Amino acid sequence: MHRHTCECKATIYELCSAGGLMFIRRTKRGVKVEVRESERLVSARMRLLWLRLLSGEAH
Repeated sequence: MHRHTCECKATIYELCSAGGLMFIRRTKRGVKVEVRESERLVSARMRLLWLRLLSGEAH
């Protein structure tokens, strides 16, 4: 994992890498925990998507 959003929220986003590619993992906590992962992309494209997610431009 490279970065993550605040764990104080019900939904947490993590910027992860594996096999030379990056992806975003979303964990929704509540009665039931739901974990979803984005597609794997090269670092430059995923870092741009990560910044868009943090700025509210992507969801």
